[in-house]
Amino acid sequence: MASFDVIFIGAGPAGYVGAIRAAQLGMTVAVVEREGLGGTCVLWGCIPAKALLESASLAEKVKKASTFGVNVGETSFDYNVAMKRSRAVSEQNSKGVAFLFKKHKITSIKGTAKLAGKNSVSVKTEDGKEEKHEAKKAIVISTGSRVKGLPQAGLELNKTTVLSSDEVLVLEKAPKTMAIVGAGAVGCEFADVFSAFGTQVTLIDVAPTILPLEDADCSAELAKAFKKRKIDVLAGAKISNVKVGKNSVSMSIEVGGKKQDLEVEKVLVAAGRAPNIDDIGLKEQGVQLTDRGFIKINERMETTAKGIYAIGDVAGPPMLAHKGSREGVVFAELLAGKKAHLVNYGNIPNATYCHPEVASIGLTEAQCKEKKLDYKVGRFPFSANGRARTSGETDGFVKIIRDTKYGEILGAHIIGAHATEILHELAVARENEFTVEEVDLAIHAHPTLSEAIAEACLDSMDMVIHI
Repeated sequence: MASFDVIFIGAGPAGYVGAIRAAQLGMTVAVVEREGLGGTCVLWGCIPAKALLESASLAEKVKKASTFGVNVGETSFDYNVAMKRSRAVSEQNSKGVAFLFKKHKITSIKGTAKLAGKNSVSVKTEDGKEEKHEAKKAIVISTGSRVKGLPQAGLELNKTTVLSSDEVLVLEKAPKTMAIVGAGAVGCEFADVFSAFGTQVTLIDVAPTILPLEDADCSAELAKAFKKRKIDVLAGAKISNVKVGKNSVSMSIEVGGKKQDLEVEKVLVAAGRAPNIDDIGLKEQGVQLTDRGFIKINERMETTAKGIYAIGDVAGPPMLAHKGSREGVVFAELLAGKKAHLVNYGNIPNATYCHPEVASIGLTEAQCKEKKLDYKVGRFPFSANGRARTSGETDGFVKIIRDTKYGEILGAHIIGAHATEILHELAVARENEFTVEEVDLAIHAHPTLSEAIAEACLDSMDMVIHI
């Protein structure tokens, strides 16, 4: 039996970041992982998907190159090459985590872990052996989440025609036709990717809008942009009569009382994830779950069992890598006896990397109405922004929702080029309770896309300059 201060079960963004911070604070740390270091984000999610989106973005730019005076001649797009590049990027990032573990003297254990009593973790290694390790201070469950199918709709994952996001990441070629069921971030991103590589994409969601968790104005703008690219957007849809064949899938889709039949080569199910909580001994150790099936934690990431903590996707939404990473840092600092800045769950950015990108923080306008807040909206279109015009990326806008009386930023919503990058001055503003007036006081370089943020703030005060 090896002994450590902390043992993390799972090496995704929550686990590996928490492990590094704990090691930095002088603790002895082990991380048990049954797959590769980096977890779903690095291996099958954030990183490889964004690599594919870069390929898709370049493909779209090449199509428009002549408008910039660049004649590239005959072009072709090879999804297989893009896929292999994305896998290489993913592998590089995983190796980066391994390097950081070595740098911080973190012990990496390959195998499947299970809670084994007070302060103990049992590990079944790759060769089938059982090991037991002691965690003197804490055991941290950071096992992440997994994709799930829609068996209730007849769309059970089969890895050939009905696929998860894992399988589409290793397709050797883009199919001619694809239905994507689920129009959240994952669904919209893959709609972007496959459309760019020539697939006729049908994007389907039961919700009345795509990106249903985003502000309705952003969702509508994205739907408009997708339709311009010939992506068939079917929101508020009901699926029935699903027939899964060897080489195709057919279904009936009803939208607004109208039915249509659809047959496609592939279906991507992008309708949610489930926490990895099976067979790790939670019940036996007194670890309780929430009504939604996530591990119940308090603000210090403590579960209902003494000495056992949970961070990341298993601890509940939002199921985002950066949320899990922050929980890992806060957990480590609290365990070390430091005065940590607790996770502000009301100020976690959302980011969708399709084109145009969508990024947001805080409340949507619908949520402000629901809470009966006294608010005012300011907005600024990228079509009026000098930098956006120079790059030819004029779709979208910045929308700021502020408290009428005090100028507090209640929510911010951006759709447009590089939205996920320029959002963060508003994350800083909200974390520090800056007003729209204070954001405007910061001089924004010209020409930049960030000027649209300052102009939206001005618009919320009826002082906008460039529209």
